[in-house]
Amino acid sequence: MKEFGKFIALTERNMKCYFKDKFLFFVSLITPLILLTLFATFLRSVYISSFKEILALFSFETDEKILNGLAGSWLLSSVVSVSAVTVAFCSNAVMIQDKLDGCANDFSVSPVKGTTVSLSYFAANFFVTLLVVFIAMFVGFVYLAIVGWYLSLKDVMMIFVGAVCCVLFGTLLAGVVESFVSSQGALSAVSTLISSLYGFICGAYMPLSQFSAGVRDFLCLLPGTYGVGIMRKAFMTGYLEELGARGLSEAGQKALMDGFDGNLYVGSAQVSLGVMYAILLGTCALLLAAYLVIVIVRSRRPQTPKRPKRS
Repeated sequence: MKEFGKFIALTERNMKCYFKDKFLFFVSLITPLILLTLFATFLRSVYISSFKEILALFSFETDEKILNGLAGSWLLSSVVSVSAVTVAFCSNAVMIQDKLDGCANDFSVSPVKGTTVSLSYFAANFFVTLLVVFIAMFVGFVYLAIVGWYLSLKDVMMIFVGAVCCVLFGTLLAGVVESFVSSQGALSAVSTLISSLYGFICGAYMPLSQFSAGVRDFLCLLPGTYGVGIMRKAFMTGYLEELGARGLSEAGQKALMDGFDGNLYVGSAQVSLGVMYAILLGTCALLLAAYLVIVIVRSRRPQTPKRPKRS
């Protein structure tokens, strides 16, 4: 019980350290907002044109409001699923900074278990990343309310559930990878690599239907792709149901979902939503096991506090 109290205190301390650095919080928050702005400004018209082309194949026309909302929901699903990972790598900087400042050495000689310290970093990173993602989602919801809102309460709840799962995946991935990072330069390199690459390899920036079959099947082996797929389905379902109520056939709805990753396929087999959750959460379980192994091994390793450098 005492150790749990120490865990809570350290988690609060790590979160306070993160929010104390106003620039770090600003960078973490502004990144998804910039992505949302860039998507809405430059790519919205491209996706609306693509939607119209698909609808034209089924001789179906609709108003601009629902098309703007559908494009906005697709863009927001990209921002949320990508930010859940990229922000996690950025907000985990408190752990790296403690290594540089020598706080990690202080913890090693204090009456606190090493596992408690490491798990407090994970918990703080999870809650901070979740807060940033929820703020970005709120801004996105305001945008959808302006251009065209067709989400039900069930859709909104599924969006929040999917966002929590994506943040859990991103936080665990950041915890495992950055456990081996011990310098600010390495942290910057890892964060830059993830920020620039992750959105492409998980199909967030470009629909997987635009890739060749081989590349598409390979990307479907990556668990992050299913995090994006979960968010796609949660955001697009309400709009597809509205189009169906206006007369769009089931084949037309399926064509939209297939063309914009609302449905994912491995070969010719469609991956159900339950399987998407199973793959994502199963990967989270594996990452958690790996993180615990790293934490336990390092906590049993004898720590020799570094002496401060003399001028």
